[in-house]
Amino acid sequence: MFFFNIVLTVLTFIAYVLPFLAPNLFPFLSVLTLVLPLFLILNGLFFIYWMIQMKRQMILSGIVLILGITFINKFYKFSSIEQTVEEKDFIVMSYNVRLFNLFQWIPRENVGNDIKDFIDEQNPDILCIQEYSETAKVDLRVYKHKFIFMQGKNIKTGQAIFSKYPIIDKGNIEFPASDNLIVYADIRKGNDTIRVYNMHLQSIKISPDVNEMQDNVDSISKQKSQLVVKRIGLAFTQQQIQAEILMKHKKTCHYPIIICGDMNNSAFSYVYRSIKGNLNDCFEEAGKGFGQTYNFKYYPARIDYIFADKRMKVKSFQNFPQFKNSDHYPILTRLMME
Repeated sequence: MFFFNIVLTVLTFIAYVLPFLAPNLFPFLSVLTLVLPLFLILNGLFFIYWMIQMKRQMILSGIVLILGITFINKFYKFSSIEQTVEEKDFIVMSYNVRLFNLFQWIPRENVGNDIKDFIDEQNPDILCIQEYSETAKVDLRVYKHKFIFMQGKNIKTGQAIFSKYPIIDKGNIEFPASDNLIVYADIRKGNDTIRVYNMHLQSIKISPDVNEMQDNVDSISKQKSQLVVKRIGLAFTQQQIQAEILMKHKKTCHYPIIICGDMNNSAFSYVYRSIKGNLNDCFEEAGKGFGQTYNFKYYPARIDYIFADKRMKVKSFQNFPQFKNSDHYPILTRLMME
């Protein structure tokens, strides 16, 4: 048992270090960041196991848990602080709508209209959509200002930013050898101007309903599992390049910044650490629970984010895992310029 404990300790320490190392250096090892929460849970079980027997081996797992305490807050929030609603507040929503279910991935009618009704109900002031589809004809006319960037030949997909406030500038950032991209808009709110980035980074393609996989994750063969690990490593390397492009572009902006969207990576990764920078992770500031944003059967994955400039106060954060109209769940935060 202590041998397995040592092996787990080594893997956990590697996972601790990986957010500080570029994935292109160790693409295979970068996969460990996806299972860091599992490592922490297993270390906790080892700690309890040794403690019940009053053996000093528990010190090893205890040290691992103490060193990883900063990671726990990224995985699970035990409580959130309720803030009063003020007139200066504004609400930002990010949502990967998966083309509004254009190809009937969800065997149900009117999924696109259900998404629209949900958006209308939440009534965000700024709405960022990934995998947007004009073909689905979902009417979001409540927003006077918008920027939609579409691409593709046979299947057109896009990124969209909708705003109740005027958009005074806009643009897109394309990535090399990738269909993913970022759109941004400079939004005038009162006397303030805010730069909003809507990102969709390279997918790691581990969804159970990807065509290359079996319908059930349990039935994936050893060979396919190896291919998945290799593909994740390559995707992380591409995400690193994409994150660096975003960071370079962000440096030219002097406005307060909001970055939101589908990162396709965990909060324990190099890509997360790079993009977050000195911004606030709105889930960490005001969320509760796991903050799950992706409909994955075996794991409460959080791969969609809203990061807010420190000049903004994060007053609340919500995710909606009960709203299953895409493979992603919508996330929403209430902010206020300070």
